Amino acid sequence: MALKLVYSGNLENNGMQHYPVKILMAFAETFGENESFFHWLMENGYPELAALSSAIRGSEEAFDWMMQHKFYHLAALDAAIDQQPKARHWLESHRFELLLCLADAVHQQQEAIQWFSERRLEIFLIIAQRIRYYRENQYFDYHKKRF
Repeated sequence: MALKLVYSGNLENNGMQHYPVKILMAFAETFGENESFFHWLMENGYPELAALSSAIRGSEEAFDWMMQHKFYHLAALDAAIDQQPKARHWLESHRFELLLCLADAVHQQQEAIQWFSERRLEIFLIIAQRIRYYRENQYFDYHKKRF
């Protein structure tokens, strides 16, 4: 069960504010069957998003890479999507509100979906939908590292 959070609208430290929409869309596409988007992210300066995609899809190596390269917020997002309370707490205490909201939107929490809709941040709803669809149609390794 996810912790309830009242989203304030603070986008100052959202962890993904500097990515253009087309980059975020390419990230969303990495959860489909076409691997070219993953490779494009890797080859065009966005290895952290490629690693996040791999981690969400179950790669411990990608999670470790994010931690080693100090993308702690993205590693915490992966763990929060896996509903790990420590990761949620870390994101909360470091004020990564958008990432918390994204994790909640993956789990179809109405407050999160409404928060994105009200702010016209539909790209994050698309990302959440793609992640949710991928997860619902895959088998996971339950031995995945904890945050």
